[in-house]
Amino acid sequence: MVDEELEDKIEEEIIRLILKSQHQLDGNTTKRRQSRRMVHQNHKEGHDRLFNDYFSANLVYTETRFRRKFCMQRHVFLRIIDALNNHDEYFQMRIDALSQKDLSPLQKCTTALRILAYGSSINNVDEYRFVSSICTIFRNEYSRKPNNRDIERLLQMGATHGFPSMLGFIDCMH
Repeated sequence: MVDEELEDKIEEEIIRLILKSQHQLDGNTTKRRQSRRMVHQNHKEGHDRLFNDYFSANLVYTETRFRRKFCMQRHVFLRIIDALNNHDEYFQMRIDALSQKDLSPLQKCTTALRILAYGSSINNVDEYRFVSSICTIFRNEYSRKPNNRDIERLLQMGATHGFPSMLGFIDCMH
């Protein structure tokens, strides 16, 4: 009889502990959901600052500074942004689940180009997507054998810089 009473008390205690821990878990889950807060990243302010510094009518940084920072001329950069925006929806501005605007195409392309220009890698998936889109968009224009007009232009550029007949010498192509 004592053994049965002891077993009953043990079972009751186990059930009580299980119910108590289950109740605590339910309470913690609710509490955790309530304690989450949205971090306002202010994508619009970042876009406006980038646009005003490099692309507005009243530039903060000159064309020379732009070329040094992005390793290309501004008009080439803008052409790439426009092409990517029309080619891949990832590079378009979207609205997230909280009805907040995502990064602008200008911000996404600036980030991808700077990662490539400086050789650092933050997210290989985005970098791959960027490079893949660039290859798809510009393959026919830039991945072809040079025609007579291209050869003449390259020879003229080489002669202007003191490298006549530079076409064909790989050490003079950089």
